[in-house]
Amino acid sequence: MCGILTILGLDPARSRSAELRRQALAMARKIRHRGPDWSGVYSDDQAILAHERLSIVDVEHGAQPLVDSLRGAVLAVNGEIYNHRDLQRGLREAHNFRTASDCEVILYLYDELPPRDFLNRMNGIFAFVLHDPKRETFLIARDPIGVVPLYLGWDRDGHLYAASEMKALVGHCERIQEFPPGHYVLGHEAEKGFQRYYDPEWARPGFVPTDPFDPAVLREALEAAVRRQLMCDVPYGVLISGGVDSSLVAAIAAQYRDGRVEEDGASPAWWPRIHSFAVGLEGAPDLAPARKVADHIGAIHHEIHFTVQEGLDALSDVIYHLETFDLTTIRASTPMYLLMRKIRAMGIKMVLSGEGADEVFGGYLYFHKAPDGTELHAETVRKLQKLHLYDCARANKASAAWGVEARVPFLDREFLEVAMRLDPAVKLPRNAPRPRPIEKYPLRKAFEGLIPDEVLWRQKEQFSDGVGYAWIDALRATANRDVSDAMMRAAAERFPVKTPETKEGYLYRQLFERHFPDASAAECVPHERSVACSTPTALAWDEAFARAADPSGRAVADVHHQGRA
Repeated sequence: MCGILTILGLDPARSRSAELRRQALAMARKIRHRGPDWSGVYSDDQAILAHERLSIVDVEHGAQPLVDSLRGAVLAVNGEIYNHRDLQRGLREAHNFRTASDCEVILYLYDELPPRDFLNRMNGIFAFVLHDPKRETFLIARDPIGVVPLYLGWDRDGHLYAASEMKALVGHCERIQEFPPGHYVLGHEAEKGFQRYYDPEWARPGFVPTDPFDPAVLREALEAAVRRQLMCDVPYGVLISGGVDSSLVAAIAAQYRDGRVEEDGASPAWWPRIHSFAVGLEGAPDLAPARKVADHIGAIHHEIHFTVQEGLDALSDVIYHLETFDLTTIRASTPMYLLMRKIRAMGIKMVLSGEGADEVFGGYLYFHKAPDGTELHAETVRKLQKLHLYDCARANKASAAWGVEARVPFLDREFLEVAMRLDPAVKLPRNAPRPRPIEKYPLRKAFEGLIPDEVLWRQKEQFSDGVGYAWIDALRATANRDVSDAMMRAAAERFPVKTPETKEGYLYRQLFERHFPDASAAECVPHERSVACSTPTALAWDEAFARAADPSGRAVADVHHQGRA
């Protein structure tokens, strides 16, 4: 992942561009961890665009900001455009491509098509700012699901800022806001506000899909997504948590390792060998199945152990990088944050991960309580629409903290069009034709034979649980020690907005406020009741959910095989 920082709406008459350029460089330095390979900046009397680069594609020539040499538009991007070659071939006019970067095509799509049209042709993960000095306008856009983060800010002089992470804006902007996924803003149409471009039929209110389940179709769609996302010119790896989602992504990637070629279709890929990674406390539930999958697919496996104390010591840094005080996110991000440091130390710059499958297929344990297929589908849509606040933020920011890019094939735009149009009745765990109800049955059935059965049919384990139950227990114990009953009684006075309900939540909120004291920063963080990662709406599915204050998967005790208080 890269980092972008832009300042728009400069007033040429005030002649502060030199001062603001220095300010932009200082702000961009706060997100240099996202792009440690190179720094670039463009400035004129209308805008400043700074870019911190993590080089993944066209390592030698793809530095940003990118400039359209004929028309003068300037582009700063954080992301990957997986179908950039197809997009380039579809251009109507000849353009002066200056790099082999997957992102340069955005400049020429902008020149030929309205934003809504070309954004809906792009398959990728991205957040970008395009500055058009000749037309005196700009375009800001974010990918459909929000895999890549993006924030806006406004200072007292009316300048508009855009940044990959909130920390770059704190101290400079009076107001900060997250840029919504699947939207864009045009400078000369600013009065229209955020304009939605991603509006799939399956996400529209009241729509219930009816496509029959065809294992071959689902399998081909995921295989195609993984293959698209193997686009890179650097060492890469796969994360294996020990569950079915990441294991399938790893196994599919392994199928293509020997056949990977450069995009000319002829030259061998730079890095054909596949490395897999797992993290956990010693003896964690996820480690043995992860090792079994790695052996099965022939990966070079790396099992990373951390101690409870190492995790506790990292909490403040995790909250700084993740920019959240959400319980589940912090619990799961801490092991991932520690893992990513080891991964980068081994020279790996890109990893494939399994985020998104639980949202698409109703994989969390609370989906066992779904009343029917219609409710299940509505909940999966709600989950996907909120994913940028949770798992996408975790995967992106925990990896970007160490200059690693995480890619998520289950959230591939084309794959979603297949998986989210399935008749949701087939996703209901109780409808699975197995000896016991099982979540994500269509996904498991579609890939029978690819990974060992004991992993393929293993019950869902939330990542924060699977790295070792002692991890969450230690977090609770630490919070109980450091946060007194008196502090909790005064929580509403100390934190009147998004008041923490538990001592663990209070602990995280304290740490967050030390890093991000601005009130608008806290407004960017989700805060809602949840059980086993549910949305608040799904709490009505079971009376016990309403009484639970902990979001762990073990809270669904009558479903989780090792459920306990």
